[in-house]
Amino acid sequence: MSVFNASRLLGKTVLITGASAGIGAATAVLFAKGGANLILLARRADALKGVAEAAAKAHKDSGVQQGGKIATLQVDVSDKSQVATILDKIPQDLRNVDVLVNNAGFVHGVDRVGTINADDIDAMFATNVIGLIAVTQVFVPEFKARKNGLIINLGSIAGLEAYAGGSIYCATKAAVRAFGTALRKELVDTPIRVTEIQPGMVETEFSIVRFRGDKAAADKVYEGIEPLTAEDIAEEIVWVAARPPHVNIAELFVLPVNQASPTSVHRESK
Repeated sequence: MSVFNASRLLGKTVLITGASAGIGAATAVLFAKGGANLILLARRADALKGVAEAAAKAHKDSGVQQGGKIATLQVDVSDKSQVATILDKIPQDLRNVDVLVNNAGFVHGVDRVGTINADDIDAMFATNVIGLIAVTQVFVPEFKARKNGLIINLGSIAGLEAYAGGSIYCATKAAVRAFGTALRKELVDTPIRVTEIQPGMVETEFSIVRFRGDKAAADKVYEGIEPLTAEDIAEEIVWVAARPPHVNIAELFVLPVNQASPTSVHRESK
């Protein structure tokens, strides 16, 4: 069964945080192609508009008759006051969210403990952990009331195995894993499902942000290896959402073929 025409996606409403680029944007386009409705959240309104247009085109080109409704919300998930108003901002016809994709997250720097900028520490935890928890807290009561819902958290290989120069980012992703594991246990007596996607090396603007706009430094991360793409991870997210309601993919660990751990990477020489 193709994820693009999976009947379980038709007419479902999917909310994606961090939807303005990378994995979030690719996921939006693929869900739209599968006949889902979308609520796209991000800080950058202009970028969100472009993603919404791409998703609308994907839905139109697919020929699928259901779904295709798209709303964009300019929301910074690290701002608790903005998260608290999400439900009020969602159009009424999209109010019943079926799938929450907690994708918003980033990393700044490769600094080591003792030299890490305190603002970077606060910002990474505010978005990657506190923001994810805050958004989830908004929707868990909604899912419980409707006895339906799927929460997909974007974790990382960094949450499974920490590496030097990534202490704060690794700590945030370990926290995401712990939060999701506890949440799955709390919801075990409900139909609500909780999944964590744990990618290895994915080439998006992630590394450019990490190196504060230094594209040359970001490109070196992927030298000699074919990394995963945003579209690769989007396929895994949509595949998870298309499983039968009684099937919960608890964790999905995805690597490029030449990566075995954060530091075990085979690179082809030039």
